[in-house]
Amino acid sequence: MKIVDAAFESALGSALAASPGRGWSVFIEALSVPVHVGIYPHEHGAPQPLLIDAQLGYRSLPRETGAAGEAGDWIDYDGYCTRLADFLVHKPHTRLLETLVGDIAAFSFREWPALEALQLAVHKPKIRPGTRRVGVALDWTRADYGQWMRAASQR
Repeated sequence: MKIVDAAFESALGSALAASPGRGWSVFIEALSVPVHVGIYPHEHGAPQPLLIDAQLGYRSLPRETGAAGEAGDWIDYDGYCTRLADFLVHKPHTRLLETLVGDIAAFSFREWPALEALQLAVHKPKIRPGTRRVGVALDWTRADYGQWMRAASQR
């Protein structure tokens, strides 16, 4: 499954600022990160590779001024990949892939204020014979994240 199915239109420019569309998306396909995740005993020893597909949506118009990642109104894909990989590599063992995907989403919204929408697909390659991949997908907006945070604080 590919999150991005169509190419970006070439003439966005100032038309984007005038249109009420969904805005920009940064997409990442098959980011490979070793992660401690799984409920089965054989998954508790060493980290296993996870592949992450992400589409990060934001509305603000990117600006050429300022240092990389400084503006806060756009998503730096290299910074996102680096910080997400660091977050996951240092994360303690998580039993459920669904929990891990929720943690990735919360991390993403917390660390990138410009992020308004997030689609994640996380899978374990070759984890089950007869399958190419098995995984979990999540589609959240910033409002979904806020609701999740409120519910988590009441537990």
